[in-house]
Amino acid sequence: MAQEELVKMSEKGQLVVPRRIREKEGFKGSDRFVAIEVKDGVLFKRVEIPEVKIEFESLSRDIQFHFKKRKVKQSDIDDAVKWVRQKQE
Repeated sequence: MAQEELVKMSEKGQLVVPRRIREKEGFKGSDRFVAIEVKDGVLFKRVEIPEVKIEFESLSRDIQFHFKKRKVKQSDIDDAVKWVRQKQE
């Protein structure tokens, strides 16, 4: 059965999860949570970020493959970045 504990929001908008809950749920300081508005308040749900990292690494490999296939050099990328920055000025 769920146990309720009173927490207080700081001036910076921070809430402290009680130690008993942190230990029971295995929460760590680096964990990320999504805040979901519900009828009677807010629900905080821990989310896993590795999926984003895996997707980024996959995308990075694809880009490297296509650059290598088209023989794109670092100097080509540097020149393209300079060109875009000049256009923005």
